[in-house]
Amino acid sequence: MATENGSARIGKSVVIRGEVKGGEDLIVDGRIEGTVTLTESRLTIGPNANIAADLTARDVLIQGNVQGNIVATGRVELRAGSVVEGDVRALRLAIEDNAVFRGKVDLTQGARTPDAAPAGAKA
Repeated sequence: MATENGSARIGKSVVIRGEVKGGEDLIVDGRIEGTVTLTESRLTIGPNANIAADLTARDVLIQGNVQGNIVATGRVELRAGSVVEGDVRALRLAIEDNAVFRGKVDLTQGARTPDAAPAGAKA
């Protein structure tokens, strides 16, 4: 189901276990367990979402709960009320007041190539 801005949407009553891949923007308000890969797209985790997955996208906006690592080639934004437990790797990170974050942050150019580590770096 596409919304007015062309994004696909996963509703709050939907539960997905496994791998989600796509080439368009995605808004998630339900539960996902596994992995989400939207390499060239924006991923929005809505306020009702409960995610237990590793997330990879161009930009990630989080308003709900995420347990898993996040890799973005652009920006990761944690909105007020969000809870994130996991590592974040991105070019830019924004955390609003009242957002909860537990994990490590890597804000380097290396986020552009998530599978390639610089020489001498630990994976």
